[in-house]
Amino acid sequence: MQSEQINYTDDNIRTLEGVTHIRMRPGMYIGRLGDGRSQDDGIYVLLKEIVDNAIDEFAMGFGKQIQIEISEDGHVSVRDFGRGIPLGSVVKAMSILNTGGKFDDKAFKKSVGLNGVGSKAVNALSEEFYVCSHRDGLCHWALFRKGELIEEKEEATKEKNGTLIKFFPDKEMFGQYAFNMDYVESMVKNYTYLKKGLSIVLNGSTYKSENGLLDLVTENLSEAPLYPPIHLEGEDIEIVLSHGNAYGENIHSFVNGQNTRDGGTHLAAYREAIAKTLKEFFKKNYAPEDCRQGVVGAISIQIQEPKFESQTKIKLGSTYLWEKNGDVGPTIRSYVNDFVAKALDDYLRIHKEIVPIIEEKIKTNQQEREEIAGIQKKTREKNKRANVYNKKLRDCRYHYNDKVTERTAQDVRDNIYNSSIFITEGDSASGTITKARNAAYQAVFSLRGKPINCYKESRKKVAENEELNLLIAALGVEDDLENLRYNQIIIATDADDDGMHIRMLVLTFFMKYYPDLIRRGHVHILQTPLFRVRNKKVNRYCYDQTEKDKAIAELKTGVEITRFKGLGEISSDEFADFIGGDMRLDGVKLADEESIADIMSFYMGDNTVERQNFIRQNLRSEGELEDIDI
Repeated sequence: MQSEQINYTDDNIRTLEGVTHIRMRPGMYIGRLGDGRSQDDGIYVLLKEIVDNAIDEFAMGFGKQIQIEISEDGHVSVRDFGRGIPLGSVVKAMSILNTGGKFDDKAFKKSVGLNGVGSKAVNALSEEFYVCSHRDGLCHWALFRKGELIEEKEEATKEKNGTLIKFFPDKEMFGQYAFNMDYVESMVKNYTYLKKGLSIVLNGSTYKSENGLLDLVTENLSEAPLYPPIHLEGEDIEIVLSHGNAYGENIHSFVNGQNTRDGGTHLAAYREAIAKTLKEFFKKNYAPEDCRQGVVGAISIQIQEPKFESQTKIKLGSTYLWEKNGDVGPTIRSYVNDFVAKALDDYLRIHKEIVPIIEEKIKTNQQEREEIAGIQKKTREKNKRANVYNKKLRDCRYHYNDKVTERTAQDVRDNIYNSSIFITEGDSASGTITKARNAAYQAVFSLRGKPINCYKESRKKVAENEELNLLIAALGVEDDLENLRYNQIIIATDADDDGMHIRMLVLTFFMKYYPDLIRRGHVHILQTPLFRVRNKKVNRYCYDQTEKDKAIAELKTGVEITRFKGLGEISSDEFADFIGGDMRLDGVKLADEESIADIMSFYMGDNTVERQNFIRQNLRSEGELEDIDI
C-alpha cells in the first residue's frame, strides 16, 4: 500500500518566538511540567528562577532579606530588597528572551541565571504574572497573562528599593498542581546555608544560617558521624567532610547558590580530591571508593558564567572557573583538588586525634569491599554463562550517563533526561510494560519472585543474591553512582499484598546500600489504575475509590466497572496511556535528617506488634488514602 504523499513547502516553515515557543516547548526551559508531587516538577523551577534573581542581588551586596509567600491555591509572591530592575527595562527583562543584566559581568559577577531565560519562562507559563520594580521613589509595574502584556504603569512609591514578583502557574500547563511545602522549605534552607547573613521569610517563618555549609551538614545528620565534621573555606569554595557508618556517599553540591542535585564537574572533582588527599596523607594506595564509602559532606563553589547540562541547572557541565573571549581560567578539577589537598592536609596535621579514626574506617571499607567484590564477580560470571542478564533486562536506546555536549540535539537530550527503568515482577507484568513502553528511553527489568530482605541479611548474603546483583548491573552503579544509566528508577508492582511486599523489599535494598539514589530523587513508585469505569462511549481509568465514584456519577447509565488486580490484566494498548506523558509517579523521599537505620528497623524488623498498632491507628478507608513518605 502506498503511503500518503505529504507536500513539504514554505508554508510548513514556522518561526516561533518568545512566549509561543516557551509554551509549546516548555521542557526546553523548565525540564518538565508535573503537578508538584515530584521535586523535579516545573512549578518548583518557576519558583527557583524568581528566587535565584533575588539571591543574585544579595550576592552582589544588595538586600539582606527575601520574602516569599505561597498561598494554598498556588499563588506565589517573591519580594527582594536589592537594586530593583532599571525602570525602563522592566517589561523587556520579563518578556523578551535573551534580555537581562547578567550578560554584563560588572552588574552580576557570579550568578546562577545567565541566559536571559528564567523569568521569561515563568511569565510565559503563568496564568497571571505581575512585576513591580522600586527604585529611588519611583516604581514601574507590569501585568501579564500567559506571557502577554496586559498593562504597565510608572508612578511614585514609598517602598524600599527592590523587586516584587507575583505569579500564578498556568493550570492549562500544570493541571491541578499543588506546592509541596517540604520541597520549598528544603530549597529555602539551602539558600540560607549558602548565603551566610541572608534572611528568607517563607510564609511568616524566618530562615537564616550563621555557619554556612557546616549548618547544612550538622542539622541534617541522621546518625552521629565518626568525628566532628571538618569545615574548610577558601576564596570561592567551601567544603564540609566527615565519615559515618552508613553505606554510600551523601555529599551535597552547589554552584553559585544553586543546588546541583545531580552533581557535575565540581562534585566529581571533590570526590576525586577526597580520595587523592587521604591516599597521599596516609602514604598508602587505598582505593578511592574505600576512602569515600560513608562520606557525609558538602561542596559549594562560585564561578563565572556556569554552564549547566539543562535549564533546570541540577548538573554542572563547566570545565573551567571562567571562560571569556576564548580565554579560560583554571579547570574546576585542578582548583578543587589544589584547595582540598592543602586545606585538608593542614587540618589533619593539626587535628591528629581524628586521623586514626579515618584510617580505620578506610581499612574497614577495604576489607568489606574486597570480600564482596569476589562474591559478586563469581555471581556475574555464572549469570553471564547462563545468559540470564539478557532475559531479565529489556534495555532502551538512550541512557542517563550518555555524553551530552552543546551540539546534542534537543530530542536526544529529552530522551536522556527521561531515561527510565521499570522494575517489575513476573513474565506477565513485564511483558505488558515491554509492549507498551517507548523503547527510546524506557527499559524494563523483570524480577523473579521476591528479592531477599536486605535488612535481615548480611552484606555477604546480599552479594550472593542473583536478582539484586543483576539489578545493580542493569542500573550501572556497581562501581560508582555517577555511572547511573537511568534518571528514573520506577518500581512497578501489583497493587496486592505480594506486590506491596516486593515494593518494600526493593526499597529496603536501595535504602540500605544505595540511599543516594533516593536522596537525589531517582526512585519512584508507579501508580496504575485500580478501576476501569466505562459505558458504550467512554473509558475512564480511576486510581482510587473517589475517582471511581466520580466516574460512575458522570457516566451515569450502562456503566461497567473492572477492578484491576495485577499489571498483567491490563492490555498493553491500555498500559501505554499509563506510562506516557501523563504517567503518575510517587517520588520516594528520604529527608537527610531521617535515620535510615530507624526506618528499616520499624518497617522491616521483628517489631510485629508495634507495626500492627501503627497500621490500626493510621488505617484509612480506600477513598481516604493519603501519601505516606518513607
